[in-house]
Amino acid sequence: MPLTRAATQAALRLGAVALAGSLLAACGSGASDSAADKPGGKVTLTVDLFGSFGYKEAGLYAEYEKLHPGVTIKQTDTEDEADYWKSLQTRLAGGGGLADVQGVEVGRIASVTQQQADRFEDLRKYGADGLKNQFAEAKWAAATGKNGEVLGLGTDVGPEAMCYRTDLLKQAGLPTDRDELAEKWSTWDGYLELGKQYKAKAPGKSAWLDSVGSLFSIMIGQEEERYYDASGALIWETNPALKTAWEASVEASGAGLSAKLDQWSPQWNQAFAAGSFATLPCPAWMLGYIKGQAGETGKGKWDVAALPGGAGNWGGSYLAVPKAAKNKKEAYELIKWLTAPEQQAKIFAKQGNFPSSTGAIAEVAGTTDPYFSGAPIGKIFGDAAKAAPVQVLGVHDQNINQQITNALSEVERKGLAPEKAWENAKKGVANTLG
Repeated sequence: MPLTRAATQAALRLGAVALAGSLLAACGSGASDSAADKPGGKVTLTVDLFGSFGYKEAGLYAEYEKLHPGVTIKQTDTEDEADYWKSLQTRLAGGGGLADVQGVEVGRIASVTQQQADRFEDLRKYGADGLKNQFAEAKWAAATGKNGEVLGLGTDVGPEAMCYRTDLLKQAGLPTDRDELAEKWSTWDGYLELGKQYKAKAPGKSAWLDSVGSLFSIMIGQEEERYYDASGALIWETNPALKTAWEASVEASGAGLSAKLDQWSPQWNQAFAAGSFATLPCPAWMLGYIKGQAGETGKGKWDVAALPGGAGNWGGSYLAVPKAAKNKKEAYELIKWLTAPEQQAKIFAKQGNFPSSTGAIAEVAGTTDPYFSGAPIGKIFGDAAKAAPVQVLGVHDQNINQQITNALSEVERKGLAPEKAWENAKKGVANTLG
């Protein structure tokens, strides 16, 4: 789940240089014991991911291969995380076809720690317990098993903001200044009201937002408890915060504010360049995706403002090593390096994935992005990351979210009555949970 960032790279590089000596020294002893560093030793490390983590785009694989002669990195990736996870489950069950490094989305990490700890390496055996202070507390805790196993290293987190098209808002007679907009849509009611004003004068066939499913996901990402409570009990049907997010999404659909585009679909991808929607609730990792889809013609047309309703988190991932991996120690050395502070800072500069490393968060605080009209993304997403709740994660978070957003899609695209859609969501969740 990931992005793009060219702004203030010089400053980031200076920070990276300052950290590089100590970090490379820390990684050095482990790397010297790998197969690739033995005379004539060669190893090909396979990495299997979803979405765009940005490692190839930021040149990190090439950099790592240069630092570790004999290592070759080969990455495969699946755009849709749901398809990726289904395939991973099949391969974990069979024990074959697994990569040395597998990505795990934050909505799945509880499944790994609570149900699949025996299928992934406990990274403590390679010294990972010494990295704990390098990561945000919540990020580290989420990948820790019930017996203290370290089952993955955190890549990014998903602090949330609002991305918007300044040109479309201007044509509709609305303000474009990020601070003024943040004040006008400080609440979700304010955001929907502004959307209704936009619809009245919308340029072309553009809509206020891409889909009500994305609105729901962002709103529920502002809550500490979403689908499970702290005891592990399912609460999604009775959670008042979830009901509020559902009702706001239904209101947006009924008011005709949505472009009715399923996220990650080909039509959604094409809509970025076509200017089909004016606003997009966006976690930090979405910035790179926007750049990739909107292309150079979108540069300077987008901006970023604070999110309605306060801070939240949507997304973030981990890198894990399956027990069936062929090169477990070398795989650990790679993920340790990829998730080190200076690499996380580089990824934010290139892709927009907001760091889970505390050291990298400080490094990127002053980052701005010319693509997004010079928006101070380091501050906007940094403030959101600091204020975001520590979320309760459950085994089936991702599956429950998918069923609800599927139901909302039926409301906006098929005109299904919200009450019927809610019943469909309940049935879908029941079938998913078995």
